[in-house]
Amino acid sequence: MRLPRRILTLHTAPLRRASSVPQAGMVGFVPACSTADAHSLELLQDFVSRARRLFVISGAGLSTESGIPDYRSEGVGLYARTDRRPMQYSEFVRSAKSRQRYWARNFVGWPQFSSHQPNSAHKALQRWEERGKLHWLVTQNVDALHSKAGQNRLTELHGCAHRVMCLGCGEISAREDLQTRFVALNPAWRAQTGAVAPDGDVFIEDEQVLHFRVPSCEACGGILKPEVTFFGDTVSKATVQFVHDRLAESDAVLVVGSSLQVYSGYRFLLAAGDRKMSVAILNIGPTRADHLAELKVSGRCGEVLSVIRPL
Repeated sequence: MRLPRRILTLHTAPLRRASSVPQAGMVGFVPACSTADAHSLELLQDFVSRARRLFVISGAGLSTESGIPDYRSEGVGLYARTDRRPMQYSEFVRSAKSRQRYWARNFVGWPQFSSHQPNSAHKALQRWEERGKLHWLVTQNVDALHSKAGQNRLTELHGCAHRVMCLGCGEISAREDLQTRFVALNPAWRAQTGAVAPDGDVFIEDEQVLHFRVPSCEACGGILKPEVTFFGDTVSKATVQFVHDRLAESDAVLVVGSSLQVYSGYRFLLAAGDRKMSVAILNIGPTRADHLAELKVSGRCGEVLSVIRPL
């Protein structure tokens, strides 16, 4: 299944009513995208229709339409808006002060982050699974929106911020339960907050977190960490092998909303290239795997996927 390679731009607003367009307040996290004619949609529809066991990789560009910012989008991503950088795994493990700062920010941001809901792109991919089109979905996102949409054939490559793990005993617990413990330990603590970050926390000045108390694991007293892959950490070999196995069972790859700048996701595009698999990319802006794609479409994920049928 090889398509002639085309680099296309796509604007779908004239092709569908505005229900899939992000609401005010969410638009600020979605970068501007260029326009193209409906022929682009037809080519993507043809790609999806001919795939019998589609392997999908999703990234932060899928969730910006749900109001969650990403890191790298031009002009609107975290790196463009601020000089802040995400927590590094080594810093979190070695520094109690860094963990205190991280959890204080996460505590404040959690009510908003946990309330985000799937958008039309998440729902479209779930329908593709129901229809037997989507063989497996690998997401680099930690926001649980695919799960909220009802996706079952799913691997959360970088974990999920809705779960907490103990670095001592390995016990997994619900992030919502930890929020209750935070409230009990910090009944009078308040903080003025700044911009929202992609992983669910907010920006707080360091002096505001000095008296914030962080609980330990109830089972062993160990350090609690979100069950996510921090920058500088690695995805487990078992998870990587599992995803490679699902890729081997598939016959085409669709990337949705990811620049693939992080190797943990990009490696599967390299494997797809080695297997001579057909690859299509839907993303606003360039990606690390553009040279591997037979079809490249630029457009809002929700608007595009909502008009593609899993025939």
